[in-house]
Parts: sequence; C-alpha cells; structure tokens
Amino acid sequence: MSKKIFISCDEATTICNKSQYKEASFLEIVKLKIHLFSCKICGAYSKQNATLTKVCSKHLHKTEGERKLCKEEKEALQNEVVKKINSNT
Repeated sequence: MSKKIFISCDEATTICNKSQYKEASFLEIVKLKIHLFSCKICGAYSKQNATLTKVCSKHLHKTEGERKLCKEEKEALQNEVVKKINSNT
C-alpha cells in the first residue's frame, strides 16, 4: 500500500466506489477525505455516487432470483435519480 497522502482523481473515484460498498480501508477513507477537501469535481462525483447508491438500494432488493425492472420502474428510478442529483447541485 502506498504511503503517500495526496491521491489523484482516478484513485479518489476508485476509493469512493469502494467506500460505497464498505470495502475501503480507514487509510483510504482518510486519503479520500483529504482529496475531496480540495477537489470539487470529485466531491460532486462522491455526492452523486452516494445518491445513486441510496436510490438504487431503495428500489432493488436482494432476492434469490434475478430481478428485472419493468419499464415503469426504470422510468421512476431514472426520474428519482435525476431529481436527487438536481437537488444536490
């Protein structure tokens, strides 16, 4: 594992994605927070990623079989994601 504290935007998005699924280490989260403090673009990505995860998890529940959304469910999900992202900007 790298000892450097400052990370690139590519590294930040990878850690952001890992943290959404509770797979990021404590050190990675610290590095991400430092990066987000100075990078507004990655901050916006992080917020949108969290919103998308929250909205999707509300609509998609783990089931034993494969679950597919019908057309109306897809449209409702898309509308909710757009609404949430627009309200965060």
